[in-house]
Amino acid sequence: MKEYSIIVRPVITEQSIHFANVRNVYAFEVNPKANKLQIRQAIEKIYNVKVRDVRTAHMKGKPRRRGRHFIHTKAWKKAFVVLHPDYRIDLY
Repeated sequence: MKEYSIIVRPVITEQSIHFANVRNVYAFEVNPKANKLQIRQAIEKIYNVKVRDVRTAHMKGKPRRRGRHFIHTKAWKKAFVVLHPDYRIDLY
């Protein structure tokens, strides 16, 4: 997989901004087939930083109501990337 197909987008929420400022941890939506090593290499190449740790989580799709029917949003994979203290990513 190419680096730009592994990282889909950064997840920008209040909690992710707080983690980025306090703990130097950034959240990304990633390709569900990508593993931790591929995510690490993609982040290091795209953002030119040194990654200390990668944690992943599978996010389940939530039920949403569409008229009288229920549908589910898509399931996706989230990666939390911990950087070395000397590095930062300027996303916001």
